[in-house]
Amino acid sequence: MKVRGTMMSLNPRHEKDVSGWQISIVKNRGKECLLSVTSSPSAPVGKYTLNVKTGTNIYKPENDAVYLLFNPWCEDDVVFLADEAQRKEYVLNDTGCIYVGSAYSIRSRPWNFGQFEELILDTCMYLLDKSKLKLSNRKDPVFVSRAMSALVNSNDDSGVLLGNWSGNYNSGTSPMDWIGSVAILQQYYKTKKPVCYGQCWVFAGVLTTVMRCLGIPSRCVSNFNSAHDTEENLRVDIYLNEFGEKLNRMSFDSIWNFHVWNDVWMKRKDLPEGFDGWQAIDSTPQEQSQGIFQCGPCPLKAIREGDVYLPFDSKFVYAEVNADKVYWVVKKVNGKDKYTRISTETQGIGMNISTKAVGQDKREDITAQYKFPEGSKEERRAMQKASSFIHPLGMTPRASFSSSGPMDEVASKPRVLHEKVSKTGLQLEITNKAALYPGSPLELAIMVKTSAPGSWTINLAGSCQLQSYTGKVEASLGYVKETIKLEGKSEMQVPLKIAADAYMKTLASVEDEVLVHITAIAEVQGMDDKLTKETTMSFEYPPITVQMPETAKLNKEFTCAFIFKNKLNIPLDNCKLLVEGLGLFKMATFDEG
Repeated sequence: MKVRGTMMSLNPRHEKDVSGWQISIVKNRGKECLLSVTSSPSAPVGKYTLNVKTGTNIYKPENDAVYLLFNPWCEDDVVFLADEAQRKEYVLNDTGCIYVGSAYSIRSRPWNFGQFEELILDTCMYLLDKSKLKLSNRKDPVFVSRAMSALVNSNDDSGVLLGNWSGNYNSGTSPMDWIGSVAILQQYYKTKKPVCYGQCWVFAGVLTTVMRCLGIPSRCVSNFNSAHDTEENLRVDIYLNEFGEKLNRMSFDSIWNFHVWNDVWMKRKDLPEGFDGWQAIDSTPQEQSQGIFQCGPCPLKAIREGDVYLPFDSKFVYAEVNADKVYWVVKKVNGKDKYTRISTETQGIGMNISTKAVGQDKREDITAQYKFPEGSKEERRAMQKASSFIHPLGMTPRASFSSSGPMDEVASKPRVLHEKVSKTGLQLEITNKAALYPGSPLELAIMVKTSAPGSWTINLAGSCQLQSYTGKVEASLGYVKETIKLEGKSEMQVPLKIAADAYMKTLASVEDEVLVHITAIAEVQGMDDKLTKETTMSFEYPPITVQMPETAKLNKEFTCAFIFKNKLNIPLDNCKLLVEGLGLFKMATFDEG
């Protein structure tokens, strides 16, 4: 057997080969001889050619390619997964769903992984060759999964997918239009050029396909309110103007409504004991790691317990699920920006971490595999440990042009931030009176509550903006600014109504799915009580219903119906229906006008 310049020669008359491979004679009768070859659980993964030598003859079988994969069914393999139901889901299931939306309105996006479709295995072998991994590293899923996290994006190595978050996808396929990995990987294999375009769930869907195809158990993981902490200081600064509108231009960091990456299952022989099992990897190009856009594998146990010194990229992943939000209000004073820190939120990031449940079409919440319960002793201990390896900056704003402006409340250097306890029992709630349908007014409300005895005068500012899922503001739609009086334990509702005309133009011009983002700031006069609250809501669209026969007969046609009724009070233009049937037909597009 030849493997790129290395050859293994197996002789059935000898004992077990030192490499762990075995060969035996199963049947030897007359002119027929049947040999059985068993590969070593630590053999490099890849494409082998098989030749049989008898005396001076070399027999080359017609179909001489042997594809060797990782084997989660084999106890001696580093990716061994004991549970049969989990193997069915995480290795063999070629369909599934990816969770998107926002923390309080999560929806599932169906996805065809299609790891058994035509050319997918060859594409994975091509990627392995392209990775230039040393042969000895090809038997290690740590190296293989890290290399694939780099190759699924095109940033350094003209890999599979080009990321695009601009809102303009005319020169390729919009990330919203993919419904599976198959068309992407097949196009890449045929052209050897990056496919346009991907966003995080597309990268994660394709990486799941590649991992499952190579025999590494894998799942898509969606993290809601995901921090993109560029400075690795466990902090995301959010800048608001006095109306509570988020200022895009100022922040280096961002909070994505959701971000999707992957978990892969393996033993970590390169780490101290106890870090086997699920590892996070991410192929969305966010930050460079060792000079390349790649991320992971990083043990979930290390993230949970704050062991952020362990490879790979554990600081970045830890911040994605644990960073604190620090809110600053920016006002002009004598022509210069003045920054006032209004509040710190320690629990809003890394919520409802989700994956598809094993064996059923349900969401499984795996937050507890990534972090201890918020506020628990263990969580605080993990945070202290992580903070000792991550150097938080002092409480100065890190806005791109804040260096010169005056500041309020700049603390020295707290290790772990804590939320302030309110003296008035001030609370904010943001609600919507009805579902948000495009073309209808948005009926929102901010509820202000106090619970401590006394009479309180509260300055309230609330704003409504449209933003993409990466937190980028697309449009400011309107705001309220009011002063309200509350006595003791009481509450008041302040309406925030946005007319359809205010947002329909933006909704129509941006190809991305946009979300409604509401921010409220409340400040009690004469007290040091300040509070910020933000929430993100999704627009609701009418559903698609699918009608199919209960059974289909082999080699006989059958008919499906896809029914979409426009129940909105606006016309929908440029509608297209995208359909794909694994093993039945490739992705087809029907333009409905």
